[in-house]
Amino acid sequence: MAQATISTPAGAQTGLSKTRLTITTLAWTGIVALAVSFVFKYVLFYYRHYDAASFDTLWPRRAWLFLHINGGTLALLTGPWQFWSGLRQRHMSIHRWTGRLFLLGVAAGVAGAVGLVVKEVGYWAFGVGLMGLAASWLVTTAMAYYSIRKGLVALHKEWMIRAYVVTFAFVFFRVMSDYSPMSRLRPEGDRDITIAWACWVVPLAVTEMIFQVRRVRAAVAARQSR
Repeated sequence: MAQATISTPAGAQTGLSKTRLTITTLAWTGIVALAVSFVFKYVLFYYRHYDAASFDTLWPRRAWLFLHINGGTLALLTGPWQFWSGLRQRHMSIHRWTGRLFLLGVAAGVAGAVGLVVKEVGYWAFGVGLMGLAASWLVTTAMAYYSIRKGLVALHKEWMIRAYVVTFAFVFFRVMSDYSPMSRLRPEGDRDITIAWACWVVPLAVTEMIFQVRRVRAAVAARQSR
């Protein structure tokens, strides 16, 4: 027996769309504000205080550090443009160029991370976490690029979301280490190692869970409509 389909009133759909648009706009405003605040406080710090005391153990590896943080900053600030559907629809060339800048930023950030880890002495466990982040960053971004080259737009969007979530690990790391309850954990070395993994593994796992829940719901809805 065919199942009856109940359609949502047009007015309700319009109201729901406006609500979603408002929530999305507020969420992205918060994300961009957080990213810009991170850059001003943590990235520009190394430009304002270019001395051995401020860099501490990173001073001998400052070239790799600058490559890492500058690449990360470029990816962090160009990433949101990839999710602006209005810009993508009206100015595809800008969308493509910001995408290329994002790729460049990730490439530089990953190279800097590898250089920092290779030169690491005595703090290898933290370095392994950083390498895990770099590998995840590279894989998610490469998959986003590969998907769009094959014309798989939906997959490209998903992988870009994953890539930007990993990019945001820079911000998550500072939030966890400076403002969350984890900031009070001791010893500091163990705390930093834990955060080096948690800053990208946890957000990426949550993102993947959301994707899979959506797939399950879509599959259930498709089965019920038969």
